[in-house]
Amino acid sequence: MAEQDSFKDNNVWQQQTIEKLALSGLKEQKTARRWGIFFKILTFGYLFLLLFMLMGWFGGKSSSRPHTALIEINGVIEAGGEVNADSFISSLNDAYESSGTKGIILRFNTPGGSPVQAGIINDEIRRQKKLHPKIPVYGVVEDICASGGYYIAVATDKIYVDKGSIVGSIGVLMDGYGFTEVMKKVGVERRLMTAGENKGMLDPFSPVNPKHQALAQAMLNEVHEQFKAVVRQGRGSRLKETPEVFSGLFWSGEQSIKLGLADALGSADYVAREVIKQEEIVDYTYQETVVDRFAKRLGASMAKSIGLDAMTKGMQLR
Repeated sequence: MAEQDSFKDNNVWQQQTIEKLALSGLKEQKTARRWGIFFKILTFGYLFLLLFMLMGWFGGKSSSRPHTALIEINGVIEAGGEVNADSFISSLNDAYESSGTKGIILRFNTPGGSPVQAGIINDEIRRQKKLHPKIPVYGVVEDICASGGYYIAVATDKIYVDKGSIVGSIGVLMDGYGFTEVMKKVGVERRLMTAGENKGMLDPFSPVNPKHQALAQAMLNEVHEQFKAVVRQGRGSRLKETPEVFSGLFWSGEQSIKLGLADALGSADYVAREVIKQEEIVDYTYQETVVDRFAKRLGASMAKSIGLDAMTKGMQLR
């Protein structure tokens, strides 16, 4: 009997041990599954966060603390380029929407570019200034603010320069090349067919047509008059107008102050600290995302494939 009881106890112990091991294994599996789910959620969350950051889905910069807003105008002004109306307006809206913005600085390092893009930006600055009269907008020129850049700068309340800055170039140009003499020398014949007598206007492989040349010059003169009107409107009585001011010449920052093209010497830090009285600067310049770069390259390649890229680079404020 003792042996039977011992045998039964041993079986019970083995069964309990097996049950405990099985339960322990199940608990470990459940724990491992929970941790696996947790790490998967964490990984997906990180990937989505990274994706949102790359695609720029978190909105513009903002700061509730009092500060000076900075927007860089750095590079050639052109649609889809380094400086364009869409990205600038996005930056300007972000700066104005921030409750801490006490003043805005536009910092220029640009040789100019598209009169259309510059005109849209000028109009938007003046519109926003009427909506937010208590927030001043200042232009600060570092190395260069010429032509289309100056077209934008005159919309600001005051323009500050360095004594060695390059300012001005109030003019319009349309450039290109003529290859007719080269074609004659190498024996190449140009065969151009058009529907519309002026469709081949300014074709570089055809002789200069006096009528087309006169039409192009009239258009350049018209845009130049628009440019001059914008400068007069922006600078007002501060401008010391002479025939050379609108001739396309440019001057040093020091000379530009004497001509009334600029107001005073000063850097962005100086204007933030001494003029706006908010030393902290927050940069609101639009930052291009990976998706933006891809879309831009795709659009550029498509435009090139159908021959539109050369046409869009015609008239320049440079």
